[in-house]
Amino acid sequence: MIRFEDVSVTYDGAGEPALRGVDFTVPEGELVLLVGPSGVGKSTLLGAVSGLVPHFTGGTLRGRVTVAGRDTRTHKPRELADVVGTVGQDPLAHFVTDTVEDELAYGMESLGIAPDVMRRRVEETLDLLGLTELRDRSIATLSGGQRQRVAIGSVLTPHPRVLVLDEPTSALDPAAAEEVLAVLQRLVHDLGTTVLMAEHRLERVVQYADQVLLLAEPGARPVLGAPADVMAGSPVYPPVVALGRLAGWSPLPLTVRDARRRAAGLRERLATATPPPAPVPPPGAPVADVSRLTVRHGRVEALRGVGFSLAPGETVALMGRNGAGKSTLLSALVGLVPPASGSVRVGGAVPHRTSPRDLVRRVGLVPQEPRDLLYADTVAGECAAADRDAGADAGTCRALVSGLLPGIDGATHPRDLSEGQRLALALAVVLTARPPLLLLDEPTRGLDYAAKARLVTLLRSLAAEGHAIVLATHDVELAAELAHRVVILADGEIVADGPTPEVVVASPSFAPQVTKVLAPEPWLTVTQVREALG
Repeated sequence: MIRFEDVSVTYDGAGEPALRGVDFTVPEGELVLLVGPSGVGKSTLLGAVSGLVPHFTGGTLRGRVTVAGRDTRTHKPRELADVVGTVGQDPLAHFVTDTVEDELAYGMESLGIAPDVMRRRVEETLDLLGLTELRDRSIATLSGGQRQRVAIGSVLTPHPRVLVLDEPTSALDPAAAEEVLAVLQRLVHDLGTTVLMAEHRLERVVQYADQVLLLAEPGARPVLGAPADVMAGSPVYPPVVALGRLAGWSPLPLTVRDARRRAAGLRERLATATPPPAPVPPPGAPVADVSRLTVRHGRVEALRGVGFSLAPGETVALMGRNGAGKSTLLSALVGLVPPASGSVRVGGAVPHRTSPRDLVRRVGLVPQEPRDLLYADTVAGECAAADRDAGADAGTCRALVSGLLPGIDGATHPRDLSEGQRLALALAVVLTARPPLLLLDEPTRGLDYAAKARLVTLLRSLAAEGHAIVLATHDVELAAELAHRVVILADGEIVADGPTPEVVVASPSFAPQVTKVLAPEPWLTVTQVREALG
C-alpha cells in the first residue's frame, strides 16, 4: 500500500538530507508505528506519504514514493486526498470551518460525496470518537484534546485507505487515547485501512502496532520489524520495555499484562526493599493561593469552587480528562481569565489586575500552543528578545534552549521547528525571567524520552531553587517522575489532591506502567526500581 524506494529528502538551504536512503514497504491493512528521537525526520517521512513533501514544503525528493499505486512526485496532495488522510502535530492548522459537525463534513464535501452518505458517516464518526455531545460546539471553545479528536474525525469521514497520523494521542487523556487507538485498531482489522503513525508516547501505542519503523538518528536508514525485536535495540522505548531490559526478560514485554506475567521474580527481588517516600517540598509562604474559584465561559462553568495553594519548591501535576478545566485554571493563575467568584493570588498580586510587565516576573505560562509565545523570525531573535524583556544576561535564553534540545540552529525560523522543539523554545523564553511560579500546559507534547528526561532534570533544578511548578498534563509517567503532589480535576471541580504515590497508585487511569506491573507495592518509576536493585 505504501512503498518507499531509496528516498532522500533535502530541504532548501540544508547542509544534510532530512531523510537518506529510505527503503521499505507497508502492506495493506497494517498499523505501522514510526519511532525515533526528535529531529530525525519522522514528520518529513509522513509528509512524503501524503505528498506534502515536497509539493507543499519545498525541497528536493529523490527516489520514489507510491501510495495505492500513485506516485507522489506526479500526484499532488489534492490528487491523493481520496486515498490518504493526514493529521499533523497541530490540529488547529487543519480546521477550515467553525463547528465540529461542519468540520467532519468538509472533507467529504470537497470530494463530492452524496449528502445522505455524508450524514451517515458524520454520525458514525461522532459515535466512534465520543464527539456526539460536541457536535454543535465551536471549535474555538474546545480543549486541546477535543480538537485532536475532531481533527482525527475529519480525516476519517471520507474513508481513506491510508491514514497518516503525527502524534495523534499527544493531547489526549489516557481514556480518550485508548478510545482513539481502539478506533484505529478497528479500522485496521475490520476495514483493512493502512495506518502509519508517529508517536513519542510509546507506552500508549506500541502494543497496537503490527510493525515498528525505527529512525534511530538523522540520515540513518530505517529499520522495520516486529515491535519486540525493534524495541530491543531502539534508543527510545516505553517504561515497560525499560523494566524488561532491567530485569533481563526476553522477549521484551510490550504490554503491562505481559510484564505482570513475568514479574514474579522481580517482585521477590524487591520484597525486602521499600519504595522511596513521596518528596516533601520545603516549608514557606505560599507562592500562589486559590480560594473557592469559579470561572465561567459564557454560560458554562469551567471551574467551580476550586481551592488550593502552592508552596515554594513544590511541583504539582494537574490531571483529569480533556475539558476538565486544567487549562482554565492555569489561565486564571496567569491572569488571562477573571474569576466569576472566589479569588486568585500569586505572590500577593491579583493576576488579572496586574500589569503584564510586573506579572511576567511573578508567573510564567507555557501554553499548549507554543507558537502563541513566538513572534521573531529566528530562534536567535526569540532568545535575544527574551533576554531583553527579562533583563537577563545575553545568552541566557539560548543556553536554556541548548540544555533542553541540543543542536537547534539559531538561524532556524520557529515555524520550521518540530512541535517538541517549539515547546523547548517557548519554555526557554518563559524561564529566562526566572518567575517564582511556572505553569506548563502539556509540556511533554512532542518530546521524545531523552528530551523529556532533560526537561525533568531542568524542572527539578528549578524546584530545588524554590520555584513552584504546575504541570497540566496527561503524561502519567511525567507525573510519577516529577510531581510532589497530584491534583485531579473533573467537570471543573477538584476530586483528588494528595501526594503523588497516594493518588496515582489508587487510580487505574493515572497509574504509570511500573505501578501497574508491580502492584500492589507503590513503585512508580524504573529509576526507583533500578536504585532498589543496586
